[in-house]
Amino acid sequence: MTAGFQCAGCGEWNETTVDSSAGMQQNYIEDCQVCCKPNLLRVTWDMSAGEYTIYAELE
Repeated sequence: MTAGFQCAGCGEWNETTVDSSAGMQQNYIEDCQVCCKPNLLRVTWDMSAGEYTIYAELE
């Protein structure tokens, strides 16, 4: 499933792919596609909205 997050370093929006088989809560690191800073992504499945919510912070 495709989802987006805002880089915690530069504020630019990034697109990422979330592995739905990994569960309702996931944590992983992904580099910003613009500034290349590593972002720790905290991914949560929102059942009521039917989508993933992603919170990013710098590693």
